[in-house]
Amino acid sequence: MTDELLIKFLLKETSEEEGIAVQNWLDAAPSNAKHFEQFKQIWNSSKKLSTQSNVNGDEAWLRFKQRASAAHQPLVRRIKPTYQWLKIAAVLFLIAAIWSVYSIFSPVSYTPITAGNTINKQLLPDGSEITLNKNTQLSYATNFKKNRSVHLQQGEVFFNVLHDKTRPFVIDVDKIAVLVVGTSFNVKHLNHQTEVIVETGIVKVSLGKDEIALHKGEKIIIKNTTDKLVKMQSTDQLYNYYRSNEFVLNNTPLWRVVEVLNEAYNSEIVIKDPAIRDLTLFTTLKTTASLADNLKTICLTLDLKSVRNENQLLLSKNTK
Repeated sequence: MTDELLIKFLLKETSEEEGIAVQNWLDAAPSNAKHFEQFKQIWNSSKKLSTQSNVNGDEAWLRFKQRASAAHQPLVRRIKPTYQWLKIAAVLFLIAAIWSVYSIFSPVSYTPITAGNTINKQLLPDGSEITLNKNTQLSYATNFKKNRSVHLQQGEVFFNVLHDKTRPFVIDVDKIAVLVVGTSFNVKHLNHQTEVIVETGIVKVSLGKDEIALHKGEKIIIKNTTDKLVKMQSTDQLYNYYRSNEFVLNNTPLWRVVEVLNEAYNSEIVIKDPAIRDLTLFTTLKTTASLADNLKTICLTLDLKSVRNENQLLLSKNTK
């Protein structure tokens, strides 16, 4: 199906035979109808632009003939064209330009990656490596080799980004943007809070007009109410548990251990006695062990007891 015939169809200037041919083509396949709708959108856009331009139909036709002659191609047979067809000839050049602009600036499509009940490790098209924690939703630009753009909808991801100064790697998390060139870092977006921890290299985090650079061993926590970016030191390696399969506790306070265990096991451990919140642990627990086994180790180490109350596990000082 030629563009010229589709234009005539849009202008309702086809003969009865031509109109039937176009309609049969449209009904033949859904892809034809989709192509026609896209063509129609471009055509309508071209008409809007043409009303704002000073394109002269006769001049456009002359340029068309000159280009055809220069290419040593036979001219399209023209028998006393009407002014309407002169306008069509002029706007065909405009359509080509609009199509190019449309292709470049049309919204970028994204390819989703998800992790359900298991850790998901993937290679992105540019060679960058990502590890998704459980229950994570992420998507990356379909034309990723040219546009290294990632959207993190929810969950936690460790990024090991391939170095490329010419194409920065950008992660969008709500109103937050994380910009890197080549580095490794962890991003967690849960419960209306975003956390970025840098393992190697430098990461730039921006929120509105505010921007901050994070170096190795630094992190930032951004809540919905945050209006200023403030970085801090990352004091433990617990963010890495879903990659290392270990909870490495090195002078780690109990409240922090409970926080991570609740996240990892989707549990509800509650520190019943505030006096034990800051008790510290020096040990390594395995993520492959059950929650009950890990809690048993913690209780034996700190002389605590664990009591179940419906869905909660209450921790308190062992008084026996």
